[in-house]
Amino acid sequence: MIEAIQLCKSFGSTLAVDHVSWSIQPGEVFCLLGANGAGKTTTINLFLNFMDPTSGEARIGGLNVVEHPVETKRQLSYIPEQVTLYRNLSGLENLRFFSRLARASAESDEELLAVLAQVGLSSNQAHQRVAAYSKGMRQKVGIAITIAKGASALLLDEPTSGLDPKASNDFSELLTTLSQRGVAILMATHDLFRAKESGTRVGIMNHGRL
Repeated sequence: MIEAIQLCKSFGSTLAVDHVSWSIQPGEVFCLLGANGAGKTTTINLFLNFMDPTSGEARIGGLNVVEHPVETKRQLSYIPEQVTLYRNLSGLENLRFFSRLARASAESDEELLAVLAQVGLSSNQAHQRVAAYSKGMRQKVGIAITIAKGASALLLDEPTSGLDPKASNDFSELLTTLSQRGVAILMATHDLFRAKESGTRVGIMNHGRL
C-alpha cells in the first residue's frame, strides 16, 4: 500500500505539495497527472524519503517512510524518467548487481535471465552492454529489478517520456503484469492518454493540490 495522509511540503513561502491524501491498494495503478511544476516529482521524492515533509505522512506498507526508512525502502522500487544503470555492464550484470544489493531471492543467472525474459529482453539482449540499449530497454531492466526484488510498491516518474508508441505500449503491458501480481503502483505523468490507458485510477495534480 502507498498512502499519503495530509501530506505537505513547503519551500519557503511556496507550498509545493498541499495536504495530499490517498491510499493506493495492492494491484492498483494510480496515475498522478499534471503539468510540469504541479508537484508530482516532489510528492514522489517524499515517498522516497529524499526530503522530509513539512507536515503529514507518506507511508509504504503501513510504515512512515521518515520513521522507518530502511524497512520501507526494502518494499519499494523506483523507476525515474531516465533509469540509471552501469553503462559498461550488461543488462544481466546490472540486474545481478541490483538484485544482490536488494538481497533478492533470484540469484542464479538462469533465474535472472528468466526475469529479463519476462520483461521482453532476449538472452542476446541481456548479455549486451547497457550503453547500447534504447531507453525502452533500460526501462525494462528497471521493471526486471522490481520483479527480482519482490517489491510490493513501485514509484514511477514520467517513465514513458521519450518512448516511441510501441515501447510505451510494451511498458504499459508490463505495469499491468505487475499490478496483477499485487504491486501497488504510483505513476507520475503529464500524458493523459497513457494515464487513461495504464491507470486503474487517475488523480489530477495542480499547484500541489490533488
